[in-house]
Amino acid sequence: MPGKADGWPQQPVDYIIPFGYGGESGIAARLQQPVFTQLTGHDLVISHKPGGGGAVVWSELNNMKGDGNTIVGINLPHLIIQPVRGARYKTEEIAALYLFHYTPNALIVSSDSPYETLDDLIKDAQERPNQVLLSGSGKGTANHLAQVRFDNLAGIETEYRAYKGTGESIAALLSGTVDAAWAYTTVALQQQADVRVLGVAMEERHPSIPDAPTFRELKFDMVDGAYRGIAVPNGTPETLKRAISKTFATLNKDAAFIQKKQSLGFVPVDIGYDKLPAFIAERTQQYRDLAKRAGLTE
Repeated sequence: MPGKADGWPQQPVDYIIPFGYGGESGIAARLQQPVFTQLTGHDLVISHKPGGGGAVVWSELNNMKGDGNTIVGINLPHLIIQPVRGARYKTEEIAALYLFHYTPNALIVSSDSPYETLDDLIKDAQERPNQVLLSGSGKGTANHLAQVRFDNLAGIETEYRAYKGTGESIAALLSGTVDAAWAYTTVALQQQADVRVLGVAMEERHPSIPDAPTFRELKFDMVDGAYRGIAVPNGTPETLKRAISKTFATLNKDAAFIQKKQSLGFVPVDIGYDKLPAFIAERTQQYRDLAKRAGLTE
């Protein structure tokens, strides 16, 4: 097949998603599935093994066979924050191969909120320190770190309420339990009839949400979200690691695939095997600093 990189794969590949069904990691994998088959001539066999926000699978990853026939989905900042909060693996022990997209953070309010703009929310938070309530999915997640980072940039103090998942967080927003929510561009699109987007953490406006300003436009240097990619057991030969990374890089350039991802709110990135160490090192410092500010670590 023309898309094969150095003879990989030679058989169907098991793709373990360490989260439950219906999440964005699983959605991304299913978008990749037909493109992978067309590119390589082999199936991408997806399975879900949730537990500990990914930590269960990542803790077991290096006990799996490093023959290139099993790959595992990864997520930042989970992969960086979990180890400093007691997970049974270390970030540097995970052989990350490729990051294919990120889901930008988005600050949203209900469509009937008195906050028409980001400045409205900031002014209220300045007048009522620690009384403006913001929901988000979990502690130590991209949502939580976004709240800590933005509060620091804007010079405000808001109250973050962690919910078990995005569904509960958005329900709290729409019921009026909280004033705003840290979520993602995907959620903003799904809920667009009921919410207003005050800002998105992107370099440029998202093509599927053209009316939503970026934080940079509003003078806040904030580009971040939940990054997703793949990893393999550390014992996988170097040649295989590079071949797998190269194949996913090729897959990630498929025009129809890109369009589908963007229509759902994802933003493609192309961070391969050679670029990943520097990217993860930079994010590690940033995320751990934010986790300390949030009181998640000492």
